[in-house]
Amino acid sequence: MHPAARAATAATAAGAGALAWASLVERNWYAVRRATLPVLPPGATPVRVLHVSDLHLVPRQERRIAWVRGLASLEPDFVVNTGDNCSDLDAVPAVLRAMEPLLHLPGAFVLGSNDYFAPTAKNPLLYFNRSHPRGSESQADELPWRELVAGFTSGGWIDLTNARRSVTVRGLDLELVGVDDPHLGYDRYPAVAGPADPAADLTMGVLHAPYTHVLDAMAADGARVLLAGHTHGGQLCVPGYGALVTNCDLDRRRAKGVSRWWPGANGQRSTIAPCDAAWLEVSAGLGHNKYTPVRFACRPEATLLTLAPASWDSGRTL
Repeated sequence: MHPAARAATAATAAGAGALAWASLVERNWYAVRRATLPVLPPGATPVRVLHVSDLHLVPRQERRIAWVRGLASLEPDFVVNTGDNCSDLDAVPAVLRAMEPLLHLPGAFVLGSNDYFAPTAKNPLLYFNRSHPRGSESQADELPWRELVAGFTSGGWIDLTNARRSVTVRGLDLELVGVDDPHLGYDRYPAVAGPADPAADLTMGVLHAPYTHVLDAMAADGARVLLAGHTHGGQLCVPGYGALVTNCDLDRRRAKGVSRWWPGANGQRSTIAPCDAAWLEVSAGLGHNKYTPVRFACRPEATLLTLAPASWDSGRTL
């Protein structure tokens, strides 16, 4: 065989193997990622927060439902759901079944675009187009999101849709501030803006899509922890390089995992975080749009965060 033909055959085989891995293996290879954030006052009891996001469930996905139900065995003290639970018009009962063991725990939630509107087939190359308009999902079929909200709140979870609430968790006075989905342009942070409550042990910001105008505002107001989803961690990543896109204006380096955030931080690399910088945790999420059932170099995940007393200089190098 001619060397060029051999190279083409090898490339085709490698591509087919990568596609098979992404569509058959990795998208179902769920993981729990763990991180510790030193954000509590000295002497405070650590608190474990389970962050779940981007379930994108369709009713037939029993493996994903069972895995999410099993997260209750981690025994978190608090659960935060940052939206995009559905990927089908009939998904809400399946979502509530998946979340049912977690609904017995204290928690809070915001919604994402795929809680409001059903996904549609689209050209994946649109994600590389920065001029692609936000909110295009609003042209799709409306999902029964009110039933989803009713199911979550009946379990005792706090609805943080453009809201500010307080809760006590293991003796910790936690202030929560959330917004509706920035990807749809539904966020109304000015309605809930204000300095962090000095009487609270910690102020936490919660949103679905980590658009920088909301992250900047929350951090400027004194939120020390920011939780978001939406990016899928890039979903299709390049080993050694990472995410290609974030589907918002967040820089690729922060597409998933824990980083530091302060107003103007977006895109900054080798720098020292200000001592009052927030901790940003972006979940790579557990699912995918049902029309793009693949993941590569980006396992689906939930995150177990341990909020711990600050014991070292928070202005360390990023």
